[in-house]
Amino acid sequence: MTTAFVTGVGGQDGSYLAEELLAAGYAVHGLSAPGDRGHHTEGVVLHTADLRDTAAIGVLLQEIAPDQVYNLAGISSVAASWERPVETAEVNAVGALGLLEAARRVVETTGKRVAFVQAASAEVFGEPAETPQDEGTPIRPVNPYGMSKAFAHQAAAVYRTHGVHACSLILYNHESPRRPGGFVTRKITSTAAAIAQGRADELALGNLDARRDWGWAPDYVHAMRLAAEHPEPGDYVIATGEGHSVREFVAAAFARAGVADWQRYVRVDPAFLRPADPTELRGDAGKARRVLGWTPSVTFDELVARMVEADLEAS
Repeated sequence: MTTAFVTGVGGQDGSYLAEELLAAGYAVHGLSAPGDRGHHTEGVVLHTADLRDTAAIGVLLQEIAPDQVYNLAGISSVAASWERPVETAEVNAVGALGLLEAARRVVETTGKRVAFVQAASAEVFGEPAETPQDEGTPIRPVNPYGMSKAFAHQAAAVYRTHGVHACSLILYNHESPRRPGGFVTRKITSTAAAIAQGRADELALGNLDARRDWGWAPDYVHAMRLAAEHPEPGDYVIATGEGHSVREFVAAAFARAGVADWQRYVRVDPAFLRPADPTELRGDAGKARRVLGWTPSVTFDELVARMVEADLEAS
């Protein structure tokens, strides 16, 4: 039986990944931060520890001796990273480094193949000079979140040369009904549902012209598993290749909620404008398609519809 260790197992990606691995017959161990109230999947052996406690993480991995390690934990909000830049670096960058080193020691003590998947982010590209971006696009982040993810992404490449089957997946925006409410997409769909049901009358947002490449979260965690199981380690951009603006996301959400003339309800609030916000991030997942056989399965409109429907049903 293949044993997997998943950090951030209570988050959107961690919970979907745990479900997929369990369905495939894996033994799944998950790491949850102290006080975490995330979505926990039945069948996961849960461990509680701070990813920054590298000594404890090292002991834990020696005990579990996993075949696969998926690092999905971290501070995942760009806005939060500006508020807590040092903590973001400690968790996303140093925490990832500690986990990689722990995986290397498992390889050293057991002699087994240990696949390591780092969840990187399109934010590592910052304000890219080319669109779409691929694995060869220069890394030059413009915010603390992207900076921390860039460190972890490059650390995976270093440990790939030191015995760890390390892969870094540069994930573009991926959504689902499990996305926390603080993220702009979930804020849009939940508020559109609330306005449709008479529970709200306004949606305040930042830059409506920012363009992103939005995909379906379960598709993206499937790519993680494919990368871990592939005979050769590597880095992969995981994206749909389609760019849409926040404005388009809003229009699609309000339309699915049955609310006409969305402009009546939406206002731009300067408080939500970021100090540095890339104008367009759109990925070229050609390598993942060729090497892993991965393809996205959910369209942009269907993604938005699923989120809105979940918010309508949850009220």
